[in-house]
Amino acid sequence: MEKLMEKISFQGKSMDEVTEQLNRFEKGFPFMPIVRPAQVNDGILKFNKKELDEFSKLYCTSKEDLKVVKFVPASGAASRMFKKLFEFLESDGYLNAYPIAEEFIQNIKKFPFYGDLDISLRKAGSFVELAMQEKDFKLIISHVLFSEGLGYGQMPKGLLKFHRYEDHERTPVHEHFMEGIQYGIGKEGVVRLHFTVSKEHLEGFIKETGKVRELLEKKLKVRFEVTFSQQKPSTDTLAVDLENQPFLNDDGSILFRPGGHGALLSNLQEIDADLVFIKNIDNVGGAKSLEITKKYKMAMGGLLLHRQSEIFNLLNDLKADQVGSQQAVETFLKDKMGVVFPDTYLQLSALEKKKYLIEKLDRPIRVCGMVRNTGEPGGGPFWAKNKDGSVALQIVEKAQINPLYQKALLTESTHFNPVDLVCSIKRPNGKNYQLADFSDPETGLISEKSKSGKSLKALELPGLWNGAMADWNTLFVEVPLETFNPVKTINDLLRREHQNA
Repeated sequence: MEKLMEKISFQGKSMDEVTEQLNRFEKGFPFMPIVRPAQVNDGILKFNKKELDEFSKLYCTSKEDLKVVKFVPASGAASRMFKKLFEFLESDGYLNAYPIAEEFIQNIKKFPFYGDLDISLRKAGSFVELAMQEKDFKLIISHVLFSEGLGYGQMPKGLLKFHRYEDHERTPVHEHFMEGIQYGIGKEGVVRLHFTVSKEHLEGFIKETGKVRELLEKKLKVRFEVTFSQQKPSTDTLAVDLENQPFLNDDGSILFRPGGHGALLSNLQEIDADLVFIKNIDNVGGAKSLEITKKYKMAMGGLLLHRQSEIFNLLNDLKADQVGSQQAVETFLKDKMGVVFPDTYLQLSALEKKKYLIEKLDRPIRVCGMVRNTGEPGGGPFWAKNKDGSVALQIVEKAQINPLYQKALLTESTHFNPVDLVCSIKRPNGKNYQLADFSDPETGLISEKSKSGKSLKALELPGLWNGAMADWNTLFVEVPLETFNPVKTINDLLRREHQNA
């Protein structure tokens, strides 16, 4: 135990923190107390044409006075995109035994990096057509994945070429710049983008964003402000072996791993903006999806601004004890913000009710786009019970749902979370909320991983758009499927929306 404490102290962690995480591995996390799936007209708003136009107009007329930031989690490694290709390289080489690798090879000319691949192979004394004729498929794939070629297997998703246009190709970083131009020009006429990246890839992102920024500022006469951050080492979490003992690296040190996207809550905390749009790095559909994306992003921003104005006004009235303010707040929270009061609320004194209502109003606010469920893996919108007995809208991951008692609720779920949010993290006085105060520590996850061939268990912090925002004022809005274009495997780039970017 003494040696363990020494190691923990040496690695900059506190014993209290490690003990708490060890206890979490022992007791696990509770399942989310789901009530029912959120659906259109029951927790999910669906804009009609008038609402779409009015909220978009409100956002357009407001944003020039607002500091708007596009916050893009971009530390995701591309290696998972190529998992099946790596497996093929380790195999006996029979392509038809690996359908994903076979589809990749058969469509090799359709990928936007085809030209770069051909140049790489020519430097090695071959070229794509020759390698195809000789059925040297491993040569082709190795030049895609490894550093002697394109090195895509060791790169982050944001720096891969995703889309081909008539005279150029674009990375996801480039596409996020283009999207930012559509709705992100705010105060001072600047498009502000913030990328969260891993330390080892920061230089690559600086180079790519610099190149794109120079091109677009010159071509489109628009200004950009680009910033970066990394997940803080302080948010790394303990890994344990299958006996729930600290997992030791080969050098005897204790393994601490990045705590998942929930660790980005501290990065979000440091953003100085009136509105923050959040979207993952790989969810970009190209130029043809920009118009529909712009329309719904602006409408979501307008809806947030409208509700926020109502909240701040009600908050002022309630604090000033304006006549009828308490009833007005109760009606607003029930009808406009999806707050279902606990049974105990009726037994509270007038002063206790006022305090409760202020707490429900005075919170960060988010509007979350939801798409119709098409079988994509991931979380979705649900009504769930809070510790105080109230019921609220939550984004819930599949792993948080009890498979014995709540599995049927998954089949009733109609919508999926594409990670498409617009948020306000500022108090009425203009200062940022302390976001950690609105997170639910009971919503983390334990996942199974491996390192150096050994199995381990990893602790993931409450997800950024899940438990980390559990106590935010939340609105769900249905958005078109065309606005959701993720790339989870390399062959996703063969989908129509990416081929016709």
